[in-house]
Amino acid sequence: MIQDINMIREFYNSYSNRVQQARDLLVRPLTLAEKILYAHLYHGVAGAPLRRGEDYAFFRPDRVAMQDATAQMAVLQFMNAGKQRVAVPSTIHCDHLICAQDGVEADLPNALKTNAEVYDFLQSAAARYGLGFWKAGAGIIHQVVLENYAFPGGMMVGTDSHTPNAGGLGMLAVGVGGADAVDVMAGMEWELKMPKIIGVHLTGELKGWASAKDVILKLAGILTVKGGTNAIIEYFGEGAKSISCTGKATICNMGAEVGATCSVFPYDEKMAAYLVATDRAEVAALADTCAADLKADAAVAQCPEKYYDRIIEINLSELEPYVNGPFTPDAACPISEMAARVKEMAYPEDVQVSLIGSCTNSSYQDLSRAAEVARYFLSRGVQPKAQLIINPGSERIYATAERDGLLATLKEAGALIMTNACGPCIGQWKRKTDDPQARNSIVTSFNRNFAKRADGNPNTHAFIASPETAVAMAFVGLLHFDTNEIPAPKGEELPKDGFADCNVGYLAPSENAGEVVINPASERIQRLQPFAAWDGRDICGAKLLIKTKGKCTTDHISMAGPWLRFRGHLENISENMLMGAVNAFNDKTNAVMCDGQEMAVSAAARKYRDAACGSIVVAEENYGEGSSREHAAMEPRFLGVKAVIAKSFARIHETNLKKQGVLALTFADSADYNKVQQGDIIDVLCSDIAPGVPVKVVLHHTDGLVESIEAVHTYNNQQIGWFRAGSALNSLK
Repeated sequence: MIQDINMIREFYNSYSNRVQQARDLLVRPLTLAEKILYAHLYHGVAGAPLRRGEDYAFFRPDRVAMQDATAQMAVLQFMNAGKQRVAVPSTIHCDHLICAQDGVEADLPNALKTNAEVYDFLQSAAARYGLGFWKAGAGIIHQVVLENYAFPGGMMVGTDSHTPNAGGLGMLAVGVGGADAVDVMAGMEWELKMPKIIGVHLTGELKGWASAKDVILKLAGILTVKGGTNAIIEYFGEGAKSISCTGKATICNMGAEVGATCSVFPYDEKMAAYLVATDRAEVAALADTCAADLKADAAVAQCPEKYYDRIIEINLSELEPYVNGPFTPDAACPISEMAARVKEMAYPEDVQVSLIGSCTNSSYQDLSRAAEVARYFLSRGVQPKAQLIINPGSERIYATAERDGLLATLKEAGALIMTNACGPCIGQWKRKTDDPQARNSIVTSFNRNFAKRADGNPNTHAFIASPETAVAMAFVGLLHFDTNEIPAPKGEELPKDGFADCNVGYLAPSENAGEVVINPASERIQRLQPFAAWDGRDICGAKLLIKTKGKCTTDHISMAGPWLRFRGHLENISENMLMGAVNAFNDKTNAVMCDGQEMAVSAAARKYRDAACGSIVVAEENYGEGSSREHAAMEPRFLGVKAVIAKSFARIHETNLKKQGVLALTFADSADYNKVQQGDIIDVLCSDIAPGVPVKVVLHHTDGLVESIEAVHTYNNQQIGWFRAGSALNSLK
């Protein structure tokens, strides 16, 4: 069954006409990203052309997808929006809350029992408001979206930073916070700054051990974790045609690691084949009728430097496998240089665990190539020296891989098959180890490798590689091997006998308008109370809560792992606020000075909130990098943080702060970060805040000296309206 086929038919019926309107407006050829953006403008193509990186625009996405950890807060906000049904097709996917420990046979039943309260809430909300519901074990949100919902030329938002995975099927798919998702589900305008466009020209063809994963691992090394901020990455060139649809999805998925708004590939035969294989032949036929507008115009390909803001060239024929890490996904290293890198940096050389799966690399092709590597070693009597853990991407992939013997091969290698869920990738891994603080190395096919993310151990050096590279390292037992000595796996892009029939675990939107299930005494689900509106005055006398040092991701601001159980309870989860951030004054985590005492960050924030002075957070570059989790913005708001002043912000987090009524400011001079001292009392003179106008910040030091610095911001009039109302949701209501 093709999901939402009537919506898709209507989309293709008018798509090319809207693209032509955009072409007429700009009076020039268009990139693919521009075509899709202009075709989804909320009020249609009219007025002046939108300036990339400057103008805000309003869009009407085709659909919304939410994973269970973020869906809780999104649904709670939607319940306060006063709407009876969602205005666009929307789905909830239960993939984040399942703990990986003993394998699918034990872990899934345990998750169903442990998380019953949350699942009942989400399922009842889906029934009440008309959302599709994917049960626990059905699969990882982005793989399920690729298999069922993504379509070329479409636009969607998702409450997960790796939503751009759907770019593998030619869709602009953007990770957002729950408040943004509420706008779309409510049928309102969705606001986004018109992104710049980075063109990645792919030539040649992947050879040997090189895989689609290595394209994005190399690109991460080029762009760094913030090089794609407020930009769409658009791939083009003959090389793009040789990459499978799921391989394209892998590349788009990890665009989140360079800060990109999203990534996209042009429609081609690989996408059409994938649509047919996943029972969507009609969608492929419809896309074929618009094929010329599901890629950049020919003139763009001929002179790309005229139409993209930046061009990056990658010759696939020269690409080799990459191993990125540890602790940051942009620490890129070709495998041929890895042995020297390990020695130079004194990384633990032995691989303890290789983990295959996650939303980035859990397709049939990924498991096929992984099993082929395992079969090579097993046929020579070699057993892996490291533990193997496998997370299939969906029930459809699991059933097919089991039917075709892929899982049997991996099990023969001692692999533990986990539930079709995120598991270790987002900290849901109960790792069995004698020393949970031991210095060690693991290799994953995941997308992120921040410290403590997988297993909570700050001494675990996590490296990112392709599934086949990770499996080979498990057998070799080292962080490097000679790719010339082991035959390169070929694998199968799609199962030759088609995907297996199975119960995919899906409940379609219903007409049931029953009540949403929330236990008033619950410790996991709590109805939201609206935040108070701004009083219109300057922020005066606020206490410096913490000055963070170095990388401060959303993992540092609102940890996942065991804290996922409180994602629907703002009061309880706020206990973890900024507990992973490093205090610049003492190099400790979760330890700040408050009225002469050292205490947890959340405790200090609560004390300042209750004293009515509130607090300020100061941070360095790319603050809020990583996940789309809006809890990292809602927790500070709940605990009285008035403003965050950073050297720079990650896109999603800056938007989330704005949506929740926390003032997001950037140092006009990044060196002013050094002027902030422990114990500072801070005034932010924002009473007359206006677009494009800097804000004065006054630092009152404990020695009596006073310094004034300048902060800038990216607020437009609508966003200032959110701030005045206390939150975007208040403004919507």
